[in-house]
Amino acid sequence: MGKKTTKTEVDVVLIGAGIMSATLGTLIHELSPDITIEILERLDTVAAESSDAWNNAGTGHSALCELNYTPQRPDGSVDISKAISIAEQYEVSKQFWSYLVEHNVIKNPEEFIRRVPHMSAVFGEKDVQFLKTRYEALTQHNLFKGMEYSEDKSLLNDWIPLMMQERDANEQIAATKMDIGTDVNFGTLTRDLISYLDKKENINLSTGNEVKDIERLPDGRWQVETKDLKTGARKNIQAKFVFIGAGGHSLLLLEKSGIPESKGYGGFPVGGQWLRCTNEEVIAQHHAKVYGKASVGAPPMSVPHLDTRYIDGKQALLFGPYAGFSTKFLKKGSYFDLPASIKLSNIRPMLSAGLDNLPLTKYLITEVMKKPKDKLDALKQFMPTAKMEDWEIEKAGQRVQVIKKHPVHGGILEFGTEVVSSADGSIAALLGASPGASTSVAVMINLLKRCFPDRAKGDSYRSKLRTMIPSWGKNLNDDAELCASTRKWTHDTLKLN
Repeated sequence: MGKKTTKTEVDVVLIGAGIMSATLGTLIHELSPDITIEILERLDTVAAESSDAWNNAGTGHSALCELNYTPQRPDGSVDISKAISIAEQYEVSKQFWSYLVEHNVIKNPEEFIRRVPHMSAVFGEKDVQFLKTRYEALTQHNLFKGMEYSEDKSLLNDWIPLMMQERDANEQIAATKMDIGTDVNFGTLTRDLISYLDKKENINLSTGNEVKDIERLPDGRWQVETKDLKTGARKNIQAKFVFIGAGGHSLLLLEKSGIPESKGYGGFPVGGQWLRCTNEEVIAQHHAKVYGKASVGAPPMSVPHLDTRYIDGKQALLFGPYAGFSTKFLKKGSYFDLPASIKLSNIRPMLSAGLDNLPLTKYLITEVMKKPKDKLDALKQFMPTAKMEDWEIEKAGQRVQVIKKHPVHGGILEFGTEVVSSADGSIAALLGASPGASTSVAVMINLLKRCFPDRAKGDSYRSKLRTMIPSWGKNLNDDAELCASTRKWTHDTLKLN
């Protein structure tokens, strides 16, 4: 006889115990403490995939240094609209985290967030002009006040001494610097939030449980079928709302739901590796996140950066990431993930996107073929004195870029994050990667407004939201005084001064 399937009922099911589910669960509990929640995680531990510190950039993505958020137009000007939007959203995240620190949900903020300057560095006349134009455009706005720009090699030697050692004196180089940048350990943050939620009587965490199916019941609720990977025990969880925040696996689970809104979506998996410094003397000489320009055809998460990190309380230095291709949708996924995601409804968008992104395909093949010496050569543009014996290969996380229908092209490859939800808001999934975790709070609040419209209209809900995020509904970029006071509060509370 097979194992008996147990049944349970809750208000909300969160699939995937990463930063997105942790953020959404915390928001739901703070805004509506009566809601019952089941958190499901396929692995034995939480935050072990994209949210893990070694699997992501750890940059508090606020567009202070990421050049891919400020594309250059054909006329040479720079489009900064996305940079402003991302910077606003990251300020929302910092406010929510500050609220959680003040209310003892997070006890030691320095364990997950630290102040690390955000810098952009470029080489050659063309890119130097681009960076200068970008700097001039951004510094007209409140969110980017305080950004510094320099081509002065003596000043750059103070900012980034490791990068300036033995550099060709004739090489053109320019950099921008924002001292208020941050390094974020999203793994630690996720574990703090999940631990807080798991202590609540009306919230349950089930690790080692894989979602096998998601189906709609006649009464409009959802039934999530799970399997305990150790015991084989199965459970049917019935819920009014389901959120799929399972990283690269979200697409496969969304397809199981069968909602019309999921049709036409595909996924393009991109793997990665870091070079991780093993020489403590080298690590100590660099204290910044320095982002450069991506190679032609490279996906956004492959923008090269020489990156100061703090992981488990210890300073680290990484360079990369080097992109690669795998048919897995998760680092601990299956090589059958990509084939399993292909349906009649998304074959055309996926083929069209593939044909339109041949440079990306070529780039990924080139990256996969790179030998350690090739990886070192890329690092040497940032650090001329780099030696292979000071570095080792570290496998990064797996990302799945969104492919969606397009009325003209058939299908396009999206490089951001996207929430896909049913018409009635009873199920939603987060697809895509960058900027992801850094903007999770703003993304999840907008999801709540879409999926819990009746509660979101309530006065108590709106009042509580403004308590947690004082600037909600306002643009810090439009108000210099509010921007300054908000940043002072968050930086004091999060110990970023």
